[in-house]
Amino acid sequence: MTETLKCISPIDGSVFAERHVMGKAEAADAIARARAAQVAWAARPMRERIELVLAGVAAVGAMNDEIVPELAHMMGRPVRYGGEFGGFTERASYMASIAEEALADIKIADDAQFRRYIRRVPHGVVLVVAPWNYPYMTAINTIAPALMAGNVVVLKHATQTLLVGERMVRAFQSVGVPEDVFTNVFLDHDTTSNLIASRAFDFVNFTGSVGGGKAMERAAAGTFIAVATELGGKDPGYVMDDADLDAAAATLIDASMYNSGQCCCGIERIYVAEQHYDAFLQKAVAIASEYKLGNPLDEATTIGPMANVRFAREVRAQIAEAVEAGAKAHIDTFAEDDGAAYLTPQILTSVDHSMRVMREESFGPVVGIMKVKDDDEAVALMNDCDYGLTASLWTRDVERAARIGDRIETGTVFMNRADYLDPALCWTGCKDTGRGGGLSVIGYQNLTRPKSYHLKKA
Repeated sequence: MTETLKCISPIDGSVFAERHVMGKAEAADAIARARAAQVAWAARPMRERIELVLAGVAAVGAMNDEIVPELAHMMGRPVRYGGEFGGFTERASYMASIAEEALADIKIADDAQFRRYIRRVPHGVVLVVAPWNYPYMTAINTIAPALMAGNVVVLKHATQTLLVGERMVRAFQSVGVPEDVFTNVFLDHDTTSNLIASRAFDFVNFTGSVGGGKAMERAAAGTFIAVATELGGKDPGYVMDDADLDAAAATLIDASMYNSGQCCCGIERIYVAEQHYDAFLQKAVAIASEYKLGNPLDEATTIGPMANVRFAREVRAQIAEAVEAGAKAHIDTFAEDDGAAYLTPQILTSVDHSMRVMREESFGPVVGIMKVKDDDEAVALMNDCDYGLTASLWTRDVERAARIGDRIETGTVFMNRADYLDPALCWTGCKDTGRGGGLSVIGYQNLTRPKSYHLKKA
């Protein structure tokens, strides 16, 4: 068993943080305390729970000056972008605004003989396994509504962002959220699987790799514990014949390269109407060539290192394989590219779907661009993928976008935007992206279970 978890900083390869791994008995004790605390937490008025959660969110925001450089050290995002508090508070605030309506009883009848209604009740203990790429925003998607609905939360964060869970729990407890209602744990994979298999949790939310999602589902097999998964994507952009090319190029390349391409719903492949292909490519290359690769603590840096050398190694391998198979790389290697975590953003053409870079998740600053002759070809290519998280359509015709969107195997359809999570809409996917749905009213439905009441009056 691993004795410690180590966060290796992508800035210089040093150990930035290290924490002791809980044994199964220690973890089980923490979860038992959480379960014991859940009854009293759920019994509190919903408005009180909501206010405490929002106060916890604000307390995280008060730490932002410390959080921003800490994230740069842990996962490489440049400090110039200011952290995640905007999206973090937007998501929690929206879920707070709909909580009472989303969780209200469904009233069937209340007459002389019977009172009948359906109530949403919390699952109990919710395990949140959060990823490193947007460590605060992805975690709050489940933490906020789970707590507001009356669940208790056990948070296991990614090793790459080892300190995030501690910060969040400290912030929430500082405003009065009881200690055992929101718990941070440091667990290895085997202990996590064993706890799930022993029904230590009542609901599991996992964001991460396909392999990790499969491990979660295997651990839960036969327990009847619901496992919600969001496992990344290979999200396409489609630039149609009536698109605003300047806006499309600016947004799609940003969505491909922001956060060093380490975005679940980042754009990883772009299809362009053939009459606009050359003009779009020229704009895209110009944008990507202007990125400033460097130390994320430097305000001038616009693209930092990838979070881990092994992530960059996979992206380099996909690029090299594509070029060997005939693809063209358009961005000359930056001087700051060290062959390790610091990686030149890259645009590839002469690509096809036989290449891994157009088929498998890259999760790095590379995008392939192909020309298409019409909507049918674009739809076929967009659907030729094992993932289905988002798709970005560029046109001036809303009805055309809706028609094409109906044909795409994806969780979210964007028109004239990309790489954004609207908390009023369900965050969901299909195929190897996983199953489940976060945020929106559907997020509350998934974090609770229906309980029916059929009360006969004397």
